[in-house]
Amino acid sequence: MGSRMQHYTLVFLLLLLNVSPSKEGMMNPMDLKALLAIKSTLTEASPSNPFFSTWNLTAPDPCSSFAGVTCFLRRVSILSLGATSLPLAGSLPPSLSLLTELTQLILSPGIVTGPIPPQLARLTKLRVISLPANRLTGTIPSALSSLTNLHTLDLSHNQLAGSLPPSLAELPRLKVLILASNSLAGPFPSAVSSPLLHLDVKSNRLSGPLPASLPLTLRYLSLSQNLMWGPLPNGLESLSELSFLDLSMNHFTGPIPARLPSLPALTNIFLQRNNLSGGLPNGPGPRPGSIVDLSHNALSGELSAVFEEVESLFLNNNRFTGRVPEAYVKSVCRGSTRTLYLQHNFLTGIPLPPGTALPDTASLCLSYNCMVPPPTGITCPASAGGDSPRPAVQCSVFNHRNNGG
Repeated sequence: MGSRMQHYTLVFLLLLLNVSPSKEGMMNPMDLKALLAIKSTLTEASPSNPFFSTWNLTAPDPCSSFAGVTCFLRRVSILSLGATSLPLAGSLPPSLSLLTELTQLILSPGIVTGPIPPQLARLTKLRVISLPANRLTGTIPSALSSLTNLHTLDLSHNQLAGSLPPSLAELPRLKVLILASNSLAGPFPSAVSSPLLHLDVKSNRLSGPLPASLPLTLRYLSLSQNLMWGPLPNGLESLSELSFLDLSMNHFTGPIPARLPSLPALTNIFLQRNNLSGGLPNGPGPRPGSIVDLSHNALSGELSAVFEEVESLFLNNNRFTGRVPEAYVKSVCRGSTRTLYLQHNFLTGIPLPPGTALPDTASLCLSYNCMVPPPTGITCPASAGGDSPRPAVQCSVFNHRNNGG
């Protein structure tokens, strides 16, 4: 009697879960139909490595035998299409939206073309959409902003155009947003309220200023190689978790926020090739081993010692004057700073006695400055433009102008 009751209880539970005792390994028919439709629009880029060889109707259990498919309770929960050695071509079909229990959609790098199906917005359980390094075209569907469970969106290295939907930056659970290397244009969203950890939109055509405030959760921020302008907001100084900052190759102007170098986690600062002006901040700087690139700006004044412990420091191609701080020289001599580029400025001296032996790992460049006599025994790399000093007439005119003459 007890064993019969246990059997009935098991059957009842299976019915509740919509699982037949005799077919518990079979995939939901709607999901199987969707997968076969996907197979009909995607093809193997390399026929010698067929990804879809296991996707056939004779398979006894598609959930366990279809490559890239993971199921939960007979429903497809993770779909990983292609692999590094098995790239796919073709296009993504709207029938993806039939996989209503899908939590992760992953497409390996390949040559898949066409638009991102806006029907993906129907998959309300999606947490990950990762479609990088293909040839997807069209715009980012604004309908994706309805995916309130989305944690990761990676559409990088495609051919997407149009604007960045502002509502994407408002998704309540979005932690990773990677849209780098597309052709996105128009203004960057004026507000970012998603709890982002990682934001990468480099190599696009986005314009406008940075928002006054960004998520305090940010650890990685890259907006390089865009068309953004305006001053760097003081809100950057509040990003206490930030470890990587790349705003290079834009049109940002104005000073560097005073407390930016002292952010506790920040070890990579790339602000090169903008129109930044003013002097270097004073006070605490990045921790040892950091990389700082402020080259190719319009920064001026005397060098502060804020970056004395930085491993790689690029201050070249600015308008700095005065003498190089002794702290920088000591940091190079003891091996803490391995790269110190100061060329193409208006610096007048460096406390480096003749014959000083620098570590073999050190790369120091001082060319095209106003040092008289110019330092000897220091050879710049060919990319720095040779070892010649700046013409004296440029030094006198610049110093006369900057001294109020």
